[in-house]
Amino acid sequence: MSTPDAGARGTGPVARAQAGGLPAPRERGATVIPDRVVARIAARVVRTVQERRAALPPEGRTAAPTASAATRGGSVRLSLALDLPYPADLAGMSQRIQRDVAERVTALTGLEVGEVTVTIRRLVPHSGLGRGRRVQ
Repeated sequence: MSTPDAGARGTGPVARAQAGGLPAPRERGATVIPDRVVARIAARVVRTVQERRAALPPEGRTAAPTASAATRGGSVRLSLALDLPYPADLAGMSQRIQRDVAERVTALTGLEVGEVTVTIRRLVPHSGLGRGRRVQ
């Protein structure tokens, strides 16, 4: 047996709001996400992106990524600081991280990411590479 959906019966959120004397949802205001919350989301997204893209330096040899955010209106600028493995295509890796973080932060917060700045704090050599060897 199928039941009509809530919108068809006039009991959806808009209909309930209007029946109860509340303004329609878009007229109630906006949700404001503090910069520090957006920054924490971005830092976690960076770690997830690094894990997925194999851009994570060897275990135990790196600090957690950090982020700062500056929101204005419906957009945000992000600054990220992270360690990356070496050797690697640093430019390509940084661009992929920028793109992936921008997409994910937009999806999670609803804010348009206008700019993502990546600062590479440290290059972490893969274990065994370069140890005891010199360029000749």
